[in-house]
Amino acid sequence: MELLAPESGFLGAPMVTDLATIDADVAILGVPHGTLYPRPGATAGCAEAPAAVRARSQRLARFRGHHDFDTDGPMLPIDSAPRLVDAGDVAGDATDGAGNSRRITDAVAALLDRGVVPVCIGGDDSVPIPILRAFEGRGPITVVQVDAHLDFRDEVDGVRGGYSSAMRRASEMPHVARIVQVGLRGVGSARPSDVADAVAAGNLLVTARELREHGVATVLEQLAPDERIFLSFDCDGLDPSVMPSVSAQSPGGLTYAEASDLVRGIGPRLVGAVFTEYVPALDRDALSALVVARLMITALAGLGR
Repeated sequence: MELLAPESGFLGAPMVTDLATIDADVAILGVPHGTLYPRPGATAGCAEAPAAVRARSQRLARFRGHHDFDTDGPMLPIDSAPRLVDAGDVAGDATDGAGNSRRITDAVAALLDRGVVPVCIGGDDSVPIPILRAFEGRGPITVVQVDAHLDFRDEVDGVRGGYSSAMRRASEMPHVARIVQVGLRGVGSARPSDVADAVAAGNLLVTARELREHGVATVLEQLAPDERIFLSFDCDGLDPSVMPSVSAQSPGGLTYAEASDLVRGIGPRLVGAVFTEYVPALDRDALSALVVARLMITALAGLGR
């Protein structure tokens, strides 16, 4: 399976778009297009995120191997684990949600077949659904979702695979053992019945306020040492002061330090990740792109420990 080659690889990583030939520990995968609503609004701009994050990461590439104070070690040395490649972008069409989903699942499954951990850059928050489908037969996995919103609607405007339904669809997958939802706050598409359904499904709901009061360590204590974790990171889980360039800002979100500690704490248990809902058109000076790139680096560093 061959993917679209971007102008440059994430953090200067070599580009390998023929998935059948990849020999690496981790592959960066751009997933620009998911399943859009009839009225997509600002999330349509999320399709530009993979290119923007890669471009911003180039300014960090020359520091690979330098000391990273966030991870207390060298920043992803080229000659050390994890071995990193950039697999390019999944071809997409804003009008073809079903086709986008099929291509995403096929691409992620191809990486998993090669024993590669996929770290994906969305795209809106509909893309975790087809990514997680690729883990069928490879479970059980735990989904840790960072998000201001519950994403547990069964449908919106007749769409069941959109960005309001990601965790509802995940909860229906037999290979997803449980879901831990972190950073919840404010108001969104969730109705009281959706919250009740999420609790009934066994999801652990941690509001941003609870995280702040009890600490990141309390959340990490809920994860077993041998648990296989998929990280679904919606950028609006962060506070707008940290990550303003999202389609649905909500005050009171996670600080960068809290998010970094959570991602770092997952460590080598990570089996895959996706970062979604970043809108480059709203990003002044590419500061939000830098936040995404740094969190990705933190996740990758954890795999090497």
